[in-house]
Amino acid sequence: MKDVVIIDYYMGNLHSVSKAVEAVAKPSDFSIKVSSEIEEVLKADGIILPGVGAFGRGMQNLKRLGLVEVLKEKANSGTPFLGICLGLQLLFTRSREHGEHEGLDIIKGEVVHFPQGLKVPHMGWNQIQVKVGDEIFEEIPEGSFFYFVHSYFVKPEDEKVILATTDYGINFASVVRKDKIYGVQFHPEKSQKLGLRLLKNFVAIVEKNVS
Repeated sequence: MKDVVIIDYYMGNLHSVSKAVEAVAKPSDFSIKVSSEIEEVLKADGIILPGVGAFGRGMQNLKRLGLVEVLKEKANSGTPFLGICLGLQLLFTRSREHGEHEGLDIIKGEVVHFPQGLKVPHMGWNQIQVKVGDEIFEEIPEGSFFYFVHSYFVKPEDEKVILATTDYGINFASVVRKDKIYGVQFHPEKSQKLGLRLLKNFVAIVEKNVS
C-alpha cells in the first residue's frame, strides 16, 4: 500500500483535492490521507501541497506546524511532490505578495504580480502550451484547457524547469518540474476530465517511484 499525503495547512480546497485523487487512485494500492502530522508526511510515498490564499499566511502556517524542513527533506529526497496553485508558489524562493516573504526555496525563483493593465485575478479556463514533454502530460493533448484562479505567477531562475506556459497578456510558467517535484498553477481538481488525468499521471509517477 502506497501512501499519498495531502498537506493540511489550513489553506483551503483540501476536500476537493482529496476526492479527486481518490477518484483516480486504486483503493487497493493507495491510501490517500489529508494530514499535517510530521510522521505521516515523513513516511509518505507521494506528497501533494494544494492551497488557495496568501503566500505569507501559507508559510506562517507551515512553520507553525513544523512542516517547512520536513517538506524540503521529502522533496529533495526524491519523493514525488505536486504543488497546486498556492502550493506551487510556496515551492519558490520568495514572493512579493503584500511585501516580501521567504518560501520553501525548493525551486529557485520568485512569485510576482501580473503586470498593470491585466485584469486580476486571472480566473477561468485557459490553455497550456507544452514546452517539454513529460509523463505528467500522458494523454493530455497540447493546448488543453485547465481552470485558473490567481493574481501572482512564478518566475523560475532556471527556465529549464518550465514544462508548460500559459498566455494571459504575458506568457507565464503554468507547469514546472525539478527532479520529481512538480507544480501546476491551475487547479486540476476543478479542471474536469483532463485535471483528473493529470492527477492520475502523478499517482502513476508515485507508483513507479516505489516499484
